[in-house]
Amino acid sequence: MILGMSTATFTLLHVLVSLIAIASGFVVVFGLIRGNRMDRSTALFLATTTLTSVSGFAFPFARLLPSHVLGVMSLALLAFAIPARYLFHLTGPWRWIYVLGATLTLYFNFFVLIVQCFEKIPTLRAIAPTQKEPPFLVAQIAALIAFATLTVFATLRFHPERVQTA
Repeated sequence: MILGMSTATFTLLHVLVSLIAIASGFVVVFGLIRGNRMDRSTALFLATTTLTSVSGFAFPFARLLPSHVLGVMSLALLAFAIPARYLFHLTGPWRWIYVLGATLTLYFNFFVLIVQCFEKIPTLRAIAPTQKEPPFLVAQIAALIAFATLTVFATLRFHPERVQTA
C-alpha cells in the first residue's frame, strides 16, 4: 500500500500523471518556441511535473536510485521555474531561468520515460537488457540532442513582453 492505494494503483496513477506532464510539457515548449506563454498548459505542466517528481519518492526503496537523483534535480529546477513564471512574471533574467527550468524538467521526465520503456517493453528490453547497449545509448543521446536544440530555440524565441496569452 502506498498512500492508501495498492502499489499497482499508485503506479498507474504515477505513470498517468507523468505522461500528462510530458505531453503538456511538449505543448508548452513548442508554445515557447512560437513565442506563446501557453498559460493553461503551463499550469498543467508545472503541476503534473511537480506531482510526478514528488510522487516518485512515495515508492518504497532501500537505496538512493538514479530516478531519485533526477527527482531532486527536477524539484530544484521547479523551485526556480515556478517563481520565475508566477512570482517574477518572466521579467529580466527570470525569462531564461523559466525556459531552462521548464525544458530541463521536461527532458528529465522524458529521460525516465526512455529508461522505463527499455525496462518494461519486451522488444526494447531484449535489445538493451542492461541499458548499456548501443540502442539505449542512441535513444538517450538523440533525446539529449533534441532537447538541447529545443532549449536553445525556446530561449532565443520566447519573449513574453511581445506575446499574447493563450
